[in-house]
Amino acid sequence: MSTRRAAITLYHNPRCGKSRSALDLLQGKGVEPRVVEYLKTPPTRAELAAIVKKLGVKPEAIVRTGEEIYKERYKGKAMTDAQWLDALAAHPILIERPIAVKGERAVLGRPPENVLKLV
Repeated sequence: MSTRRAAITLYHNPRCGKSRSALDLLQGKGVEPRVVEYLKTPPTRAELAAIVKKLGVKPEAIVRTGEEIYKERYKGKAMTDAQWLDALAAHPILIERPIAVKGERAVLGRPPENVLKLV
C-alpha cells in the first residue's frame, strides 16, 4: 500500500497507548499524518482555541483530569473558557490525546477509531 500525505495533523504523545493506536490506524489506511508531539512542541493558546472550535467543545472538555497538575491547581475551580485555554497552554500535559485535525474538522481519538472519521 502506498502512503499518501494527508492534511491530517495528529497531536500525539508516543508514550500513550491510545495515541499510538490512533497513529497506527491512520497509517494502516495509508495516511501519514503530520505528527506533533505536543509535549515537546506545545500548541499555542491560539492554536488550542482553534482546535477546540474545530472539535465543537469547550476547552474544559479536553482537560486530562487525572494529571497531578490538574488535581493541584484546577480541580473544583470554576474557570472560564479563556482561563482553561491559558491553563492548557501553560501545562500541555493537561491536553487530552490524541487529537486529529483536518481542515476545519477535528476529532478526539478516544476511542482511537475516531480519527478514521477524517480519512
